[in-house]
Amino acid sequence: MLPKMTIQKEYSLIDSFKLAFSGIFAVIKKERNVKIHLLATVVVVFLGVILGITKTEWLAIILIIAAILAAETFNSAIEETCDLLKEENNLEYRRTKLIRDTSAGAVLILTLASVVIGLIIFLPYLL
Repeated sequence: MLPKMTIQKEYSLIDSFKLAFSGIFAVIKKERNVKIHLLATVVVVFLGVILGITKTEWLAIILIIAAILAAETFNSAIEETCDLLKEENNLEYRRTKLIRDTSAGAVLILTLASVVIGLIIFLPYLL
């Protein structure tokens, strides 16, 4: 049986939330693609309200929006990590290229899925 260990938290729960929101706002401020996704979010929410989409459709919209924004946030963190590795280890850009490209590719996959979901939901209302 393992001994009971006490884990000392460096931050309070409130501090953890503050730090998380700080990270979100930093990504919004820094990343162009996040701003584009947020603009698309405003348009999609506006359309959803105007067209009166169903609760189930809202769930799909909310889920894909959250997934894309989370993926963009992860992608930004990965890019920052690659930049740090490049600087600290004097690496050439090509050494972190695959990491950057696959991370961006994951965001693209979700973005393409969101377009398909948007068409499936909104086209019947618009036609």
